[in-house]
Amino acid sequence: MDYEEIQYQIALLELEGIGVTIARQLLDHFGSAKEIFSQPNKILHSLKTVGPQLISAKSDKALFMDAEKEIAYCERNNIQVLSVSNDNYPRRLKQCSDAPIILYYKGNGVLNNSKVLSIVGTRAATSYGKEICNSIVKELSTHNALTISGLAYGIDVQAHNASLNNSLPTIGVLAHGLDRIYPREHASIANKMMEEGGILTENRKGTPPDRENFPKRNRIVAGLSDATIVIESAIRGGSMITANIANNYNRDVFAIPGRIGNKQSEGCNHLIKINKAHLLQSVNDITYLLGWDIKVKTPKAVQKQIFIDLDPLGEKILATILNETNISIDEIAVKANLPMSIVSTQLLLLEFKGVIKQFPGKKYEVV
Repeated sequence: MDYEEIQYQIALLELEGIGVTIARQLLDHFGSAKEIFSQPNKILHSLKTVGPQLISAKSDKALFMDAEKEIAYCERNNIQVLSVSNDNYPRRLKQCSDAPIILYYKGNGVLNNSKVLSIVGTRAATSYGKEICNSIVKELSTHNALTISGLAYGIDVQAHNASLNNSLPTIGVLAHGLDRIYPREHASIANKMMEEGGILTENRKGTPPDRENFPKRNRIVAGLSDATIVIESAIRGGSMITANIANNYNRDVFAIPGRIGNKQSEGCNHLIKINKAHLLQSVNDITYLLGWDIKVKTPKAVQKQIFIDLDPLGEKILATILNETNISIDEIAVKANLPMSIVSTQLLLLEFKGVIKQFPGKKYEVV
């Protein structure tokens, strides 16, 4: 871990008016947080909305001392500080434009597991919802998938418990700092989760579970995984927010259908009705649509002539896929170091040209 760079990144996030999106833009432009703070005042002043804060912060010793204390606290409590600049940061989340530049993680689970699913749902889960959740997680155990949820009442904690009961690693994404567990009743399960999975947050110690933190938490739940499963949800609520965010991230969403007129099923039925979620009946639906059951094939030889009539971006994407088999869109974006929006467009163009083929789960290979 680059302690100095982490310190600068933590300090950057503490400045008024600099949220994760602006912080990410600054990092992309200048290359590092340290480099941002090293810029001459003239350059920082040109940044209009955030320039004055950055200029003032350069001489604020307390700001950097506070960041140093945060790092020391994490070291004492076996908390990993994951920077978006480093390879140990979750690769799926890194492709989201609003991903946190800093994550705090405590546990032993591998965040970059080959198969990751988020499971969300209502806090007022019915016995049917809990039963379905248990059944799905039990089926997932044969695929060694990592499960993600929010450690909240209802479906969230049911998913975590079911994962532990079936020896699956599971990660709880929290809406507060790691110096507490909310709700308190879930402290014991959180401790068990850290043995094979873990708990994760973007919030520094001392951050309370305030209401506005939960929608922010939901984007991390959606961004960490290949797909999101919704098991019981009202027409409005955190689960619907997570599902919509997953759709915006170009990730698959699955929903369990429910009885008409049942409040806990309204959200799931609505997602299916408006084609924002696949109807989920069994894990077989997931394995097929995500391409988990596709057998690896021998890479095919490709003639260089296929690069004709491709623009530079198309050539870069194709070169990334060339020697790969069933490579996911997330992996393509990471290897090509390009935004997801550009990758999606270029893949579509390459598919139209007949150069590549798409498989279930948004996976690709050269024809």
